[in-house]
Amino acid sequence: MGQAYHADSTDLNDKEILTWDTFGTSAREMAQTIADSDYDPEIVIAIARGGLLPAGALAYALGLKLSDAINVEFYTDVHETLPDPILLAPMLDIDAIKGKKLLVVDDVADSGRTLALVLELLKKHGAEAQSAVIYAKSASIIDPDFVWKRTDQWIVFPWSAEPPVVASK
Repeated sequence: MGQAYHADSTDLNDKEILTWDTFGTSAREMAQTIADSDYDPEIVIAIARGGLLPAGALAYALGLKLSDAINVEFYTDVHETLPDPILLAPMLDIDAIKGKKLLVVDDVADSGRTLALVLELLKKHGAEAQSAVIYAKSASIIDPDFVWKRTDQWIVFPWSAEPPVVASK
């Protein structure tokens, strides 16, 4: 499986750089927007992996103790993309979400296809679901319910800005 490592050597002026500090700000601001809305989620669902940190930050900021994750993959290797996103094991506990209000969280709605797949799946299993992303791009096929910022630039997230660590032996 390819590395999901997003930094490269192209001009940083063409990029949206999210720092750890700004990530903290984005989470608090999104949480406030959600708290001020008519939607009162009971469970936060992260779309792994990119949505794990934003979902955790939102769960804490909203005071929500129930959270879960759903694993979705869109690539098979560095330069190979699947025609459609697919769900990977371990699977979400579908029985536990029936009749619940869910907040589905990801880092970015790029094409929007992953988010659309997950929302459709959760609604099909009897849950009410709204979505929150740090960034949304204009090409996204769906408009998330809560968006911190809209951009069409390449985004560098603090958790994937550097390559994975390797043993230092």
